[in-house]
Amino acid sequence: MSGKYIRGALIEFMPTFLIPLPNVIIFQFNPETMQHTWTPPPPAGGSNPLAVKGVPGESFSFTVAVDSQDMIADGSAVAKALAGASGVYSRLAALEMLLYPTGAFGGGLLASVSVSVGPGGISLSANAGVKRTVPQSQVPVVLFVWGPGRIVPVRVTSLNITEKLYDALLNPIYAEATLGLTVLTPPELQAVTGPLKDVANVAYQYSQGLRQALAVANLANAAESIIGMLPV
Repeated sequence: MSGKYIRGALIEFMPTFLIPLPNVIIFQFNPETMQHTWTPPPPAGGSNPLAVKGVPGESFSFTVAVDSQDMIADGSAVAKALAGASGVYSRLAALEMLLYPTGAFGGGLLASVSVSVGPGGISLSANAGVKRTVPQSQVPVVLFVWGPGRIVPVRVTSLNITEKLYDALLNPIYAEATLGLTVLTPPELQAVTGPLKDVANVAYQYSQGLRQALAVANLANAAESIIGMLPV
């Protein structure tokens, strides 16, 4: 049973002809554990063994569960209609589209189809008129939101979905998705174009600034520990 608490989310920013349109994928259940991996920046070479190029690499890996029965019990009217018609496949499809370039198969998520939910179930209609301003082979900018203190631009590098239960029409009704996310660094964000670039850079700078502030705050604990270690 889902409760009232802050949930993690992935926010995909899809460029349209007017403004960036966010596709928010809120985690139905927060993952119980998360692997946060750091890799050192590459050495710069030369005589200085401490010289490096760039910043450390940062990545996340975790598993999220999706359950249509919980959506039907506690979701909104739209969520209940989607869960009743297609199980959790709409949530899985949203995750899958994070790996597709925006120009793939007729323009990515927005330019392919539009979805409506009514009494008769889900209906699809063509929507090929959406214009884009990004390169045809560029994957979407994604923000990983894990509470107010961790909002970073990422690229989805891996997605493994395990479907465990199905309804009578073989729609998955319970599944677990394991995601790998790589944080985009400022040099990598230079490839992002348009207003999405500003959003991604602000998110990175915000999280990095908060990390630095928390590291400074920890100096109080460090000073206390050093005093206790001194022989006098």
